[in-house]
Amino acid sequence: MNDNDNTPPNSIKTVAVFDIGKTNVKLNVVTSDGEVLETLSTPNPSLDGPPYRHHDLAGLEDWLLTSLATLASRHSLTTVVACGHGSGCVLVDDDGPVVPMIDYEQPLPASVERAYADAAGPYLERGSPIMLGATHIARQMLWIEQEHPTAFAKARHVLGLPQYWAWRLSGVAASEVTILGAQSHIWNAPDRRPASIVAARGWQRLIPPFAPAWKSLGPIRPELASRHDLPPTLQVLCGIHDSSANFYRYQAAGLADMTVVSTGTWIVGLSDGFDPTALSEARGMTCNADVYGNPLAGALTMGGREFSKVAGESPSASPADPATVARLIEQGTMALPSFGNEDGLFPGSKAQGRITGPPPASPEDRRALAVLYTALLTSVCLDALRSEKLAVLDGSFVRDPLYAALVAAFRPGSPTLFNLNSQGTAAGSALLASHETRTAPVPIPLETPPALNLTGLTAYRGRWLDLAQQTKTP
Repeated sequence: MNDNDNTPPNSIKTVAVFDIGKTNVKLNVVTSDGEVLETLSTPNPSLDGPPYRHHDLAGLEDWLLTSLATLASRHSLTTVVACGHGSGCVLVDDDGPVVPMIDYEQPLPASVERAYADAAGPYLERGSPIMLGATHIARQMLWIEQEHPTAFAKARHVLGLPQYWAWRLSGVAASEVTILGAQSHIWNAPDRRPASIVAARGWQRLIPPFAPAWKSLGPIRPELASRHDLPPTLQVLCGIHDSSANFYRYQAAGLADMTVVSTGTWIVGLSDGFDPTALSEARGMTCNADVYGNPLAGALTMGGREFSKVAGESPSASPADPATVARLIEQGTMALPSFGNEDGLFPGSKAQGRITGPPPASPEDRRALAVLYTALLTSVCLDALRSEKLAVLDGSFVRDPLYAALVAAFRPGSPTLFNLNSQGTAAGSALLASHETRTAPVPIPLETPPALNLTGLTAYRGRWLDLAQQTKTP
């Protein structure tokens, strides 16, 4: 390469995926078939008020543009797309945010809590129970409307996180179904229309026109391209909810009639076999949306925290041993929900977690029990979703070979596969760039769990379910 050649060293055409998490954000460079080539990351801290705990959008924007420039110097970026959680929104006018972006764990004033309890629509319309703090976009909007009416009146748009960053980069405001279908409480996913609270409070004016997640809103704004030495043709996609992006990765592979279970901090199951009669508000079940606007049934529990509590402060680094699990089953050692402050799929169980039977005697025993316990929790998610067809497991839990094998053993006669690639959100988001031109399914490396021959496994699960369902908060 000569001194006047501005071609990046890696000339493979790639997608930049801006992945916005609650505590950290990542900027990934991903190939057109979903392979992550490079990742930069930074914390996503919350700042104390006034007016309330909020995220530093200006600081994050500086990091994003600087990081895009860095990656553009090393890769041939053609597209940028944002993905993120569904519990954040930004109210903007033509210039920027009219108020800071609320940290969704921020408690609300009691008056807003009372008003929201009266204003929120029925469970199936909302798509989720009413959760703690400022989790829902509708709840955040009501708070700002009541506590900061001048700023609220000034706002032109309410934007979910991916669409906020798409707007900052492209200048085009859009709405998108996977984000508004992710417990925002302003979108009725089963009926594909705004929730009743939108018309009741006159919020229609704030919702910009809808665009598909894969739609290019245009190239990056010329002044940003010039100031940060970015490709002026860099296309900005509308963006997507993180869990829906992971689900889309399997849709792009040609799969359907499936439940995808992603594991990590949360065990999150999403199923395209949507049955509204299966959803339970008391069990925290949700109704999300896929990229096409179709409703997805959801079940979730905080599996990562449960695993850590059972595995202990100094867990074994070795994979769980089948012989150890067999011994735990034989002696009746059980971990029962829930160790954290969430009920998960067992109403009344928060902070009631306990171990019954002979206690685990070593770090290896505790890890094996944690794997067995989280496999049981996963099987309950699948049962709640009435998943009798294909289940695909991915995320951090599948790194332990016994986890997928146990889940498969808990659902005999139903196909279970797993995927060791843990970059599903980034891969699925990047695949949006080829959505309109793709002519064949995108290959995906799925594996079949090994068969287990553990005596008493079915009876153990039955006994565990009986005890777990008896747990009630005193």
